[in-house]
Amino acid sequence: MVEPGEKLPEEVLALIFRDLPLRDRAATARVCKAWAAATTSSDVWRDTNISCDRELEDLLPPYLYACLDHIHNLQLEYEPSKKPSRRAATELLRALADRAPGLRGLRLECRGEKPLFDAGGDILSAVHAVCGAAHQLRHLHLRRLPYTLDDTLVLQAARDCPELRSLFLDNHALVNNVQPSSVLKLLEACPHLRTLGLHLASLSPKALELLAAPHRAPFALLALRCACPEDGRAPLLPDEAWATLRCRHPGLEVELELEPALSDEAVTRVLQPAVPVAVLRLNLSGDTVGPVRFAACHYAETLRTLEVRASASTELHTALEEVAARCAGLREIHCFCVVRPSVLDAFRAHCPRLRSYTLKLKREPHPWRPTLVR
Repeated sequence: MVEPGEKLPEEVLALIFRDLPLRDRAATARVCKAWAAATTSSDVWRDTNISCDRELEDLLPPYLYACLDHIHNLQLEYEPSKKPSRRAATELLRALADRAPGLRGLRLECRGEKPLFDAGGDILSAVHAVCGAAHQLRHLHLRRLPYTLDDTLVLQAARDCPELRSLFLDNHALVNNVQPSSVLKLLEACPHLRTLGLHLASLSPKALELLAAPHRAPFALLALRCACPEDGRAPLLPDEAWATLRCRHPGLEVELELEPALSDEAVTRVLQPAVPVAVLRLNLSGDTVGPVRFAACHYAETLRTLEVRASASTELHTALEEVAARCAGLREIHCFCVVRPSVLDAFRAHCPRLRSYTLKLKREPHPWRPTLVR
């Protein structure tokens, strides 16, 4: 009798199995010998997404632990308020540190609310273990972790992960403990770094100078989040330094996310004319109209996405229409207040590359969904 998997080549089965959730991969491995061979092939595990919604032994049976050796890129999701999910994520990261020295990319996604006063010591300790073992790591994405990140992690990445190409530390923690001196050491130790996400307080003029050095690889993206009290007190990053960096890396894009913790004075320090802002997210407690007009005036050539959370006003509507008239390359505009019809008409008329927008002419139940432009 022909086994079911023998009707298809192993390469075809691997293409099918690589899109299966972890528990389904475990099930396919028990069907027959051909399916077991295909399930444990490196092609199935190279790029793996795991959602930790139960204990690790239920997610990954012992006979599949050897497959961790094949993982190159892992996206790991867990819920910190659920002990089985959290324990599974921690154990999986530690197992990965022991078995996957060839890991190239790690992305952590925290779902749901974290418990009060949760510092995330177990998860962060496991991340440290991975960084210490995966010397070929190229991409580390911690933007979705709600815990305070510090110098220890950055310095370990600088010491043990010299091949880093992208690192995102611009998370939604209430406190940022990554000092500018640690970022300088990271930049010196990782010459191939092309993408970096930070809180504003972690960036210094010296870092901009180092990024503009002749020996650096082309730098593509700098994402800056301005949300912590430290960000509001961060020193000025001179416009001249931004101009030099932009000249050295003509393709550089900057993402700016400005949160209510920033005063109007701090916003003025952040928004420098020479910054090549491609994405601007404004969620300010103070003046929003001024920053929108500033973007229309100085970021017309580079701005691709604008997100505004503010109260509706005639002044804001006029500023948005100015953005539409000046920023012809805009691809997304999302305004989370009701706007007058002329605002919508302006973006439709002047932004031919617009792909999606959130411009509501009347109140609707939340969440507001964007409109896709076909």
